[in-house]
Amino acid sequence: MNELRFPEHFLWGAATAAYQIEGAARDDGRGPSIWDTFSRTPGKVYQGHTGDVACDHYHRYADDVALMAELGLRAYRFSVSWPRIQPDGTGPANPRGLDFYDRLTDTLLDRGIDPIVTLYHWDLPQTLGDRGGWTNRDTAEHFATYATAVYARLGDRVDVWTTLNEPWCSAYLGYGNGVHAPGEQDPAAAFTAVHHLLLGHGLAARALRAAGARSVGITVNPADVRPADPESAADAAAVRLVDGLHNRIFLDPLLAGGYPDDVREHVARIVEPTFIRDGDEKLIAAPIDLLGINYYAPGYVAGRPDGAGNAAYPGTEGAVHFLPPTGPLTDMGWMIEPAGLTRLLERIAADYPGVPLLITENGAAFPDKPGADSPDGPAQVIDADRIAYLDGHLRAAHEAISRGVDLRGYLVWSFLDNFEWAEGYRKRFGIVHVDYLTQRRTPKASARWYQEVISRNGL
Repeated sequence: MNELRFPEHFLWGAATAAYQIEGAARDDGRGPSIWDTFSRTPGKVYQGHTGDVACDHYHRYADDVALMAELGLRAYRFSVSWPRIQPDGTGPANPRGLDFYDRLTDTLLDRGIDPIVTLYHWDLPQTLGDRGGWTNRDTAEHFATYATAVYARLGDRVDVWTTLNEPWCSAYLGYGNGVHAPGEQDPAAAFTAVHHLLLGHGLAARALRAAGARSVGITVNPADVRPADPESAADAAAVRLVDGLHNRIFLDPLLAGGYPDDVREHVARIVEPTFIRDGDEKLIAAPIDLLGINYYAPGYVAGRPDGAGNAAYPGTEGAVHFLPPTGPLTDMGWMIEPAGLTRLLERIAADYPGVPLLITENGAAFPDKPGADSPDGPAQVIDADRIAYLDGHLRAAHEAISRGVDLRGYLVWSFLDNFEWAEGYRKRFGIVHVDYLTQRRTPKASARWYQEVISRNGL
């Protein structure tokens, strides 16, 4: 097989999120988040798992960064825990919370690893959650204030800033079908949250630029939505509807100046969009320097009058049938279709030209189990399925580059096995295995494979 080389200066790294790995839930003045509350609500998270300890990264970050360096990572995307910085979501910044990210940033730089900061990866301070969370416009204003506080401490050393991670999940899974915190099931609230999340991005991006930030972006999880029957007009209409609710409701205001008309009409059938005020769309559409892309699997839909729809896509009931995944699946039950990544990257580059792209998450959960320790060394985790998944998706990314897509880098999800939200600790995405009882880290075969990919800048 021919070797595939990636562009010079292609950025290789890994990503994590604060609530999923840090633990130390009550250390150094951290306040509760909506995920602390949600994970303690009976029936919401697998076996009542919480992020109280997680991977204990808060205390083990130095060893974790040393392992990143050993694997050759050039970049590390981490999120900042808002309740560590502002325990109640407002007010003066907590210096002890900032100190942790100060230490983490310096340790990364000392090891030659570029820090990439995500300011919000779903752990909203519970006090703001009690006031309506992202259905309350004030949350967007508070988010900009929080962003300014983090930048004031880290901005002299962090070049790349992303505001939100996957606002689709925050809005639709948090307020639509309720499988994520705060666990509400209200279509009107979901659409209200969509807008206030985007407004929060716009306000925070403006604040970061005013403070001197050099590279500001946002991370989305766009979907490659496909018709069950490419010849069916009904299926094409279903694709258009789902694409509007998943992709264009975020990408158009961010990159094309405003919400698309068909999406506005759909939203208005569920809630009067009085939450969109004059000037909001202009603020949201301020130019960004980078668009983060999280991709895992495609989705297939059909247009049917008896379609059950999906509460994560409000208003699809009686119009859309979401097909069950087929073929080889990950441990999450997700389809494995690398070509979907190529299609998605090409589509975004064509529809929203001029914005550099970065794959900020891509990976897969599989039921990894370490073998036994031997006299020759520690236990091995042979995760051939993950290697095949990553290899296929890197080839898909390379194909997009060869077709002219301005893709700047790839961050594998995830560096460590971690708290997988409502799935608790039973799903493992990491290239490094974590024994949650001992906190022992064991690089999987995929970690060593990825190390080789980085060293040769290709496959």
